[in-house]
Amino acid sequence: MTEPDGPEIDYRFTLANERTFLAWQRTALGLLAASVAVIQFVPELGVPGARHVLGILLAVLATATAVVGLVRWAQVDRAMCRGEELPRHPTPAYLAVGLTVIGLLVAVFAIIRMVSG
Repeated sequence: MTEPDGPEIDYRFTLANERTFLAWQRTALGLLAASVAVIQFVPELGVPGARHVLGILLAVLATATAVVGLVRWAQVDRAMCRGEELPRHPTPAYLAVGLTVIGLLVAVFAIIRMVSG
């Protein structure tokens, strides 16, 4: 994605950007695997359909993480090629909030199951 008119970029920065991209993709893959595991292997949580809701939320978060990783990689690559400051992104916060919400839902569903027997 290096622009021909841009400055020569130290390959270490390009490779670091690629490693960061791959980390986002590994995270997305882990979330997707968790989605499948929750739907297929977790017993009912005391609330009808709770497994499927959690699985779908994990799948949506996985998809968003994969897309954000690609967008972020392209933006950083473009900024390096143009000699601009690297863009700051709130996406790690979105991922943290998404995982926190899913974790709280799991806790609530587990408590409901425990209370209802």
